[in-house]
Amino acid sequence: MLYLDHAATTPVRPEVREAMAPFLAERFGNPSGVHAVSRTAKNALEAARERAAELIGARHPLEIVFTGGGTEADNLAVAGVALAGGGRRGVVTPATEHEAVLETARFLGRLGCPLTILPVDASGRVAPADVVAAVTADTAVVSVMAANNETGVLQPIAAVAAAVHEAHPEVAVHTDAVQAFIAEEVTVDATGADLIALASHKLGGPKGVGLLWVRDGITLEPVLHGGGQELGRRSGTHDVAGIVGMVTAMELAAADRTSFRGRVAAARDGFEERLRSHLGDLEVNAPLDARLPQHAHVRIPGVKAETLLIRLDQEGIAAAAGSACHSGAMEISHVLAAMGLNDEAAAECVRFTFGWTSRPEDGPDAADVVAKVAEDLR
Repeated sequence: MLYLDHAATTPVRPEVREAMAPFLAERFGNPSGVHAVSRTAKNALEAARERAAELIGARHPLEIVFTGGGTEADNLAVAGVALAGGGRRGVVTPATEHEAVLETARFLGRLGCPLTILPVDASGRVAPADVVAAVTADTAVVSVMAANNETGVLQPIAAVAAAVHEAHPEVAVHTDAVQAFIAEEVTVDATGADLIALASHKLGGPKGVGLLWVRDGITLEPVLHGGGQELGRRSGTHDVAGIVGMVTAMELAAADRTSFRGRVAAARDGFEERLRSHLGDLEVNAPLDARLPQHAHVRIPGVKAETLLIRLDQEGIAAAAGSACHSGAMEISHVLAAMGLNDEAAAECVRFTFGWTSRPEDGPDAADVVAKVAEDLR
């Protein structure tokens, strides 16, 4: 199987499995306990927190909140700020955000929080000026993702954060950097944000683990209630093995970022060039100079994505249409709709994403198969 769906999830890196193993066996303790077994787990948890803080340039380790994944981190950031202090304040966010942000924002809207969903241009990018103009006295949080999970388009998050902070310093800026971290510099200073969400399984780490960086001074209303772990911001027994695995994956991704970008860009560019040589009417749905190097989101006119994906699976190629975070039903992407594609065009779009296991030659090799299948379907 040629796996070209790394945006959905990535294989766990061998070094990550090795780092996790002791905490699945002899170092199994609950870090909230007081005895020696728990202290061993607690020490590992706090060492991981310190390292995660270093990797994203946080001022203090306690600004890191470990969560059960990127979705929870996004929920905590958006709802946590909007509902802080018992208030019901507003959210501003683009129409192309991940459902973890959009559905949280819509839920808050049903609770009475003001909600503004912003349009994007044909490439899927939002203008910083439009974000600032949408902020009102009732706005608590602006949420703009660093890179789109479907198209790979990069949002101008640093410019958005700077513009919002200048005009409305009381408003928090959150960024979902789940897709971006493996390829882009995602730090406190680089993003300019007040809250940053990450997910382990997009980096070669285990599923079910994420984190939210929260700038010191920002108060969150928790979305999970219980034993008061994570300074009361996120209750629940820590998955120490998963947290250790995630931070190990973060270290590996950060250390390999330059090489990673070169490898996956070679594979992605080779894929698009070869596919275009076979299919002259191929359309690419994001500009080359403003997207992640691992994403190829293409439209093949006259070929339904659902049928193409089934045939590609039979040929040993794994790809996707839309976000893999849906329940599994094929539906028109809200991202493509916001970019102006009609239902027919959106139904002909497929996402191919390369990752840490990809080789440069995987791109052209895959393109030959995709082109043959597409021509057969036509």
